[in-house]
Amino acid sequence: MIDKIKQLWTKYEEIIVYLIVGVLTTIVAWGAKFLWNFLFYENTMYPTWGQNLVLSIVNWTTGVIFAYFTNRRFVFKSHEPMGTEIPKFVLSRVATLVLDAVVMQVLTALGVNLVVATLISSVLVVIGNYVFSKLFVFNKK
Repeated sequence: MIDKIKQLWTKYEEIIVYLIVGVLTTIVAWGAKFLWNFLFYENTMYPTWGQNLVLSIVNWTTGVIFAYFTNRRFVFKSHEPMGTEIPKFVLSRVATLVLDAVVMQVLTALGVNLVVATLISSVLVVIGNYVFSKLFVFNKK
């Protein structure tokens, strides 16, 4: 049994660690987003389009900063110069920021509350971020 677990860990380590880091990144980013909502928007569950945009930017910025360092260190174990990785990482996250903003605008316009819309959007963003990171940012040549 232990040998089977070790085999599975060896085979899927990157994906498992990515999911763990993704959950931690989501917690940190959501923490910042909902703290901002509490401090500046009276903890609304139905933000205006402008508030939604600001909340997405707060969520994204916090997530990108946390995710870059944790993905670099724990997921992809990169030793490449940060100067070449950071611009690609930020560019890939800009793409998922647009995805998040669009999904949030559509879902909340359809009457989906902020928490549910954020959950749906976050799942899509995590998948997109992995694909970009694996293929574009931390790809081993």
